Amino acid sequence: MRLPEFDALFIRETTAIDHHTYRFAKKAEAEGLVVLDDPTSILRCTNKIYLADLFATHRVPAPRTSILRRGDETGLQKALAELGLPMVIKIPDGSFSRGVVKVHSEEELRDKIGELFAESSLLLAQEFLYTEFDWRIGVLNNKPLYACRYYMAKNHWQIYNHGNKKNSSGAFTTLPTFEVPRAVLQAALKATKPIGNGFYGVDVKESAGKGYVIEVNDNPSIDSGVEDKYLGRELYRLILQEFARRLDARRAGHQHE
Repeated sequence: MRLPEFDALFIRETTAIDHHTYRFAKKAEAEGLVVLDDPTSILRCTNKIYLADLFATHRVPAPRTSILRRGDETGLQKALAELGLPMVIKIPDGSFSRGVVKVHSEEELRDKIGELFAESSLLLAQEFLYTEFDWRIGVLNNKPLYACRYYMAKNHWQIYNHGNKKNSSGAFTTLPTFEVPRAVLQAALKATKPIGNGFYGVDVKESAGKGYVIEVNDNPSIDSGVEDKYLGRELYRLILQEFARRLDARRAGHQHE
């Protein structure tokens, strides 16, 4: 109820459609606040099926992908033929490596999709690209803001390992964006452009000199001592400057009216 008292809303929580974060974003936008994450970005980024279609339409470099439908045996066989094994299966709205499994055989594939179809009638199947780390490129208003390498958890193929009691994660390295391979940066910016001009974290795998976008997150982490390790306080100033720029643009628009 107090949202109209404020000029802007900055959401710092993992978002979802059926969630208070989306309701806050919708309400704030309706009240004319500057909003990050805006509701359109939440809608687009929290649905991996939508992102896969978007990447295909705009020719964003990404791993080969198929959509699996519950009860569609022909589609399953086609995915096996096109993607091969091992294969990665994802639910459309998973986050932080949850709802994502790697399968090594057709038997394991059928077993795992049986479990995941209990949560969703559609699943995403992707070819498995092995890398020691994933690039995370922070993008704000279609410009690269920060860059990190997130390394895989020890003895695991993902950054987060939810299979052990510690829920461990891998190490990280934070770099200036000008040290990121050009192909990785280009892939990240190409992925965010059709989504909007918000604040995004783009996960990119680098293989054979090319960048392959895994997904775009509408609410990327900004952890003290991690994403800000290179820029320091300047990272927060740049984000606040974007809020100030949008507020100025909004006020100028109201004066013009």
